[in-house]
Amino acid sequence: MANLQSISLISLGFLIYLFRFSVSDHDSHQKCPKTNTSLLNFTSEFVMVQHQLRGSFKIINDCSFRVRKFDMLSGGSDVYWWGAVGDNYDNLTSGFVISDHKLNTSTYKNDNFTVHLMSNVTWDDIKVVSIWKTSMASDFGHVVLEESSESPPPAPAPAPAPSGGNFTGNSVIKIDGEPTMFDNCKVLSDNYRLRWKLRTEENVIDIGLEGAINVQHYMAFGWADPSKDHNHMLDADVAVTGFTEEGTPFVDDYYITKYRECTTNSDGKAEGVCPDTMYDDSDDNDSVNNTILVYGHRKDGVSFIRYQRPLKSIDKKYDWNVDTKKKMTCIWALGLIKPPDSNFPYYLPENHGKTYGHVHINISASVNDCNGPLDAKNKQDQELVIADKKVPLVVTSGPAVHYPNPPNPSKVLYINEKPSPVLRIERGVQVKFSIQAGHNVAFYITSDPLGGNATMRNRSETVYVGGPEAQGVRSKPTELEWAPNRNTPDQVYYQSFYTQKMGWKVQVVDGGLADMYNNSVLLDDQQVTFFWTLSKKSIAIAARGEKKSGYLAIGFGSEMVKSYAYVGWVDANGTGHVKSYWINGRNSQSLHPMNENLSYVRCKSENGVITFEFTRALDPNCDGDKKIECKNIIEPTSPLKVIWAMGAQWSADHLTKSNMHSSTSSKPVRVSLIRGSAEAEQDLRPVLAVHGFMMFLAWGMFFPGGILAARYMKHVNGDVWFKIHVYSQCSGLTITFLGILFAVAELRGFHFGSLHVKFGVLTLLLGSIQPINAYFRPLKAPDDEEPLRQRIVWEYAHAFAGRIAVLLGIAAIFSGMKHLGDRYGENVGGLMWALIVWVLASVVTVLYLEFNRKTHVRERNSRGGNWVLGDGEDEESDLLSPSTIDGENAEKFLPSSERMEIQLEPLSR
Repeated sequence: MANLQSISLISLGFLIYLFRFSVSDHDSHQKCPKTNTSLLNFTSEFVMVQHQLRGSFKIINDCSFRVRKFDMLSGGSDVYWWGAVGDNYDNLTSGFVISDHKLNTSTYKNDNFTVHLMSNVTWDDIKVVSIWKTSMASDFGHVVLEESSESPPPAPAPAPAPSGGNFTGNSVIKIDGEPTMFDNCKVLSDNYRLRWKLRTEENVIDIGLEGAINVQHYMAFGWADPSKDHNHMLDADVAVTGFTEEGTPFVDDYYITKYRECTTNSDGKAEGVCPDTMYDDSDDNDSVNNTILVYGHRKDGVSFIRYQRPLKSIDKKYDWNVDTKKKMTCIWALGLIKPPDSNFPYYLPENHGKTYGHVHINISASVNDCNGPLDAKNKQDQELVIADKKVPLVVTSGPAVHYPNPPNPSKVLYINEKPSPVLRIERGVQVKFSIQAGHNVAFYITSDPLGGNATMRNRSETVYVGGPEAQGVRSKPTELEWAPNRNTPDQVYYQSFYTQKMGWKVQVVDGGLADMYNNSVLLDDQQVTFFWTLSKKSIAIAARGEKKSGYLAIGFGSEMVKSYAYVGWVDANGTGHVKSYWINGRNSQSLHPMNENLSYVRCKSENGVITFEFTRALDPNCDGDKKIECKNIIEPTSPLKVIWAMGAQWSADHLTKSNMHSSTSSKPVRVSLIRGSAEAEQDLRPVLAVHGFMMFLAWGMFFPGGILAARYMKHVNGDVWFKIHVYSQCSGLTITFLGILFAVAELRGFHFGSLHVKFGVLTLLLGSIQPINAYFRPLKAPDDEEPLRQRIVWEYAHAFAGRIAVLLGIAAIFSGMKHLGDRYGENVGGLMWALIVWVLASVVTVLYLEFNRKTHVRERNSRGGNWVLGDGEDEESDLLSPSTIDGENAEKFLPSSERMEIQLEPLSR
């Protein structure tokens, strides 16, 4: 009896519902004129723009439309049904509200409802129906109306086929209807869904893969070997989808032969999870690559790829036919994907970890267990640029690529060559903008998310910096500085003063690497920022990637081979790691872990951007231990050569080819650790090159030339030898001091740790003593008296001090050449040989002159002559004030015995 009563009540309720529905529908028709509108029964699907909006749209009469299977993430109080005369940005922003129907539900999940137009709105006024957020002038999704009920509107333009990599033969097609809608949907995991539409008569199945995953991850789905009851992955026919580093969608046909990442065996054959084209050596890739990309996008942190594959494939080696009449086993997986590199020009899946599984599906059965849209934890897909106080932010303009909120202007602002990125600035850190976006794009930072202050909208905003004057071009940029304070909101916007929505968000945060470290520099290609702080015995180091990756590595050396590398990565559990390695080859077996004592180790991944930090001793001081890490010494006075690499995945153990980098620096950057400001040393600094040349000029030419003049030119009439000697020595000292000043100014001080500096200091001291020594020269004894002892001591000291100074100067030049090679990585072999040849030529010249001198002495002694090469000394002359008496007359005043004597000639008189 109770059951009968329940059934009666349910039946009565159902009849009442039908009555109300029919009356409501009848009333709506009664209120609308029955015209022969060409839009009646028009049906289409919403174009998804953001908020994971999808659903079907149908016009049911002149003032109503029906929405079915409607999905949308949270809207808001200012989200409306919106009408416009076109779907471009200008038309949409000048549109109007068309219905009182509210769209403030938190999340719509497969909802069905009818929407009535306002009384003053007709279909003649509308060409586009949009879901519009007025505060952000933001389109969530829209339908373009066409005056035809026979065929739906064309789909948005499919993504272009990417070039390069493993895309050969992977064509792109266009289909009727909106590509995000399918007949069926199945949940594979909490963040991964399968959608499909069967086209039996065309021998095609349309498949859509949808995942709330990181942009560096792949989505894989395919059919297992029908004959297997277990080990479903082996011999499976799988499509692997994802996005390239440029954000272009791709799909490729893969075949699994082993539970491992794709590689080649000793015979050069592919094995593992590899594209079909790697197994087939034929030139006809289309015969084995049977997946065809239809459409793909990345919105709100959700990846979506639509592709087609044949039900019955012509490829009998690597594809399985899909039976439409029975359940088949399908496999799926998610994981990191490795970009193409020099070893494999393919996007290759890495280990999927725990994110995989299999399901049994009859594709002919109707399935829809997807309740509402996927909601990603991290919806921000924009590139992230982190401002540093010592590196200017270059602002340019270019075509819109990955704008966060389409529709948008055709041109957007770029920061550091990234289109409309999220910009992060720390409070209290003054950053500099270099405005190069063009004279018609004035840059400013505002509280208004739309910008375009010059449009004079009735809207209040706070302008923090910039304005009409903040415009420039590459040849003549405008500099703009800004330091947000504690009163600056957590989120503001950089925009163009004249055009709305050209920029995007500025995140204002508290503290960061720029505050924690004294110095920072962008490494090669501006893809990695290197931070450091020096202390007496240690150095604190941080590195941050400027693009998304699975791991980040920096190395100390000219190239990865024979370098000390530090790798930072975050594992599948979210734990950060930093580990050091010695690299002595180009394969994974050449990476040797080191047991360095690293402290204050931290590593994190933020939106795929890796940052790691550590502190280490400058000198490991292993007390004679021969371990490789004991040789990893950082000399603060030497420029540190730094390189970098990035890749998809890293692990502490069992390194394989999958750990090899996908991008790396093209050349090392030499970082001067001792400078007070951040500076990258790309090449040998010109000032130091000038220093070396000046020292060679002084100690390789002027000083030796002056000594030779004093010893071998005294037979020349007059005081030529004296002038050459004095002028050469004074010029040499002047050049020496100038060269030292250049080096000290460039390196900001003396640093006595190197052998080159020690030789240089000794040389400078001896060279500086010589003019002082000459000034206090003792007078020569009268002709009829014995030589004074002070005079003899002076002559010996002056001569030998000068000669030793020259020898030390030459040694300093050689040590400087070695210093150049060791610190700057320059090839100094040729310069070394040239210097050796110069020294040998000088030695030969001295030996020749000395031989001639001895020969003339012997000839004079044998014939009683009174002229000796280099012995015509003027006894009355002072070194700084020579006599005007010529050599010939001076000899008349000398005793015969004294003229015949071979005297020790001082180096400088």
